[in-house]
Amino acid sequence: MDAIEFFKQQAKNLHKDFKTQTPLVGKTSHGFQYEYSPKYFHIYDIISDFDIDENNFRLMKAQHVIAKIANFDSWGNLIKASPSELELAKLLFEHQDKIDLLSWQFYIADAQAMNKDELDAEIQVEIFKQVVVENNIFDMVIDCYLIKDDYLED
Repeated sequence: MDAIEFFKQQAKNLHKDFKTQTPLVGKTSHGFQYEYSPKYFHIYDIISDFDIDENNFRLMKAQHVIAKIANFDSWGNLIKASPSELELAKLLFEHQDKIDLLSWQFYIADAQAMNKDELDAEIQVEIFKQVVVENNIFDMVIDCYLIKDDYLED
């Protein structure tokens, strides 16, 4: 599956998870209006982090959230990204339990400062594969938006 199709599927999965909502009786301390039975994403974290209107969540909003998680400002920017940018975004998305986006950005900024050169997406892909996928040098345990590792199978 190519990267665009991958992200489309993730947006559909996120939208499916929101469709599991059932109204809560009474108010909750966190202000949530619904209870969810998600399969793919930690819905409550997404609602909080992305200021989601629980009463008006459409596929277009799911696409926007997925784009933000993948380090794009919008779904339109994701669609227009180069193949290397999409590959890096997909790697970041798939491995968000190993390194969060901010930590990756700091790591790349340090690498660029040391090399006194900007590292394009193609080079970042190779670095990511080596330091995160193969060697996992960060040794972090990170809360991520994904519920389980086998989300890619659906």
